[in-house]
Amino acid sequence: MRICDRGLRIGKAGSQARSGAGIQHNYSAIRNPQSTIVAGLLLVCAPNSASSQSLPPLPDTTGFGVHVLAIARAPDNAIWVGTYGRGIFVLRPGAGSWEQLTHSSDSTARSISFDFVHAFAFGPAGEIWYGTVGNGWGLSIDGGKTWTNWELKQLGPEWQYVAPNGIVTRGDTVYVATADGIKLSWDRGASWAEITDSSGATTVSHAWGRIRSQYVLALARGADGSLWTGHLRGLAHSTDGGRSWTEYPTPVRCPGVDCADRVRALAPDSGGLMWVGSERALYRIDPARGAWLDHRGTPACPVAAVVKGCRTATPPVAALVTTAPGRAYAATRDGVYAEDGDALNVCDITRAVTALVMLTPGAYAAGRPTGIATCRIDQGLTLVGVTYQERPDTEARGTRHTWFGRPIALTDQPYIDQTYRYGSTMGGNFQEHQGIEFNNPDGTPVHAIGDGVVVFSGPAEQGANTIAIRHDRRLDGLFVFSTYYHNATLLARVGQRVKAGDVIALAGNTGRATNDHLHLEIHAAPFDSVPLIVDANERFPKYTVNPELWIRPLPGTGIVAGRVWDAQGRPAPQVRVYGLVKAEPQETPYSYAETYGEHNHPDPGYREHFAVSDVEPGDYTLAVVVGGRRMTQRVRVAADRVTWVEFGSRAH
Repeated sequence: MRICDRGLRIGKAGSQARSGAGIQHNYSAIRNPQSTIVAGLLLVCAPNSASSQSLPPLPDTTGFGVHVLAIARAPDNAIWVGTYGRGIFVLRPGAGSWEQLTHSSDSTARSISFDFVHAFAFGPAGEIWYGTVGNGWGLSIDGGKTWTNWELKQLGPEWQYVAPNGIVTRGDTVYVATADGIKLSWDRGASWAEITDSSGATTVSHAWGRIRSQYVLALARGADGSLWTGHLRGLAHSTDGGRSWTEYPTPVRCPGVDCADRVRALAPDSGGLMWVGSERALYRIDPARGAWLDHRGTPACPVAAVVKGCRTATPPVAALVTTAPGRAYAATRDGVYAEDGDALNVCDITRAVTALVMLTPGAYAAGRPTGIATCRIDQGLTLVGVTYQERPDTEARGTRHTWFGRPIALTDQPYIDQTYRYGSTMGGNFQEHQGIEFNNPDGTPVHAIGDGVVVFSGPAEQGANTIAIRHDRRLDGLFVFSTYYHNATLLARVGQRVKAGDVIALAGNTGRATNDHLHLEIHAAPFDSVPLIVDANERFPKYTVNPELWIRPLPGTGIVAGRVWDAQGRPAPQVRVYGLVKAEPQETPYSYAETYGEHNHPDPGYREHFAVSDVEPGDYTLAVVVGGRRMTQRVRVAADRVTWVEFGSRAH
């Protein structure tokens, strides 16, 4: 999530800061793609049987569509859509077009707090709640005209990252799931209580209940009124409003890191049953019998750390909806799947689905990185003919210096924050970022990424507890350093020799940060000088490089890097590179990469303008717009390799 200084997510105005399954994939950044379907293919689209089943397209000014993060139906049947950087769209009953709600810098407007919205909930007396990716949440009691917001000023340096679809109401009580626990209020936010873990309980003002991990990934209310939450360490269930919880391990098919899994989405079935979507599968649990149910609804798998059956293998589940007792649909990067594993017909050429809501018993709305589509359950887009994979414009090559491991264990939260990677401004909202983020609960072990000697251990910018390591390996004579910011506790001392994987600190939010996380930088410097690497007064260190080209990508994934040139053959700064699809981590969703700005530095081994790691293998069509000219390139990503791509006048 966010760091707030050193170019580590600083608002451009300068004051307020936020810290801030074996399937070949084919993805495109083009709203009307052409590159992955053979010429002459017949596309047959089933017409909708009723106009009420069809939603109008979202207004798009970019040519790349609107990235949908959440869809919800209000009690008055209005459709609410949360987006990446475009705020909220509302389709009122009887309306033929969308109403857009965005953040305004005018405080008298009482607008939403942030335009990155991925959660909604509705109360019994007209309350409308929304949650954001990194700037808290808000409430409207006048249909969305004005909003009361809880953000940095009200919440302090935590609680601002709402989980995807992480707000539920239970009577007059609202529950807001975040990366720091769950906030609840029964008086429209006049007062708040907290549900958190043992670490968080020591700092909250009104502890209400305790769960195993404060890092909440999903939240739902059961059909029986009970509460369910998925967190970094499993699944929890409460029948008393969150006072007490029964904990269940996340089901995995085998022990060890190879089968590590996390709960990502929840949806109520009938009675006390709950659908559980994870990064690997779809399950259904019966808490009364303490068992996972098989496809016939039989409690065939007792709750245990390893569950060999009672699962439907899917890509990572982004959203779940229940369609009938014992029936559910799961939204994934590869489309929508039924509870039995059958893929629903494609109803849009863009397969990835990020949000889902039922419109009628025979139709649903699917939110995608490119907009929203209305889909018939019985029929969709039928591809008639022969398809093939066109040859990409570029090929993958070997990596040059992915020498290092992850600073966070694969069994914790090892994903890089997608919204604020190296060089990112989050679409112009912040200054250029100098590193990458790993969002994790307070106290998560931080590991040395490689062998070396500790050259700094202490407070750095704004008191951030910081470790710096000079690594043994050098690149073409350059000294290579790694720095680790915002720790709660430092465990390594200056002069200490460390090995890759050694625990050197515990993650926290010291310094200018608004959530618990690790900020990692890598420096390739011509001088062995600690002040050049760690300087509390320097927001933009001179020798930072993109860590995503130095740490090994997650198992089974690859790297995409490249350059974007303008018409004069110069590097084009802060250009958005569309087309990659990345399912995880959902709490900080991926939308596009950005080319580097003036304060970022190409890697000495690549001379790139952007780089993105942890990309699923497959074919993608990337697209950019430079000086009004739209350019596309087909790329093929392979595991443990770098796919290189260039756009513009110097591309060839």
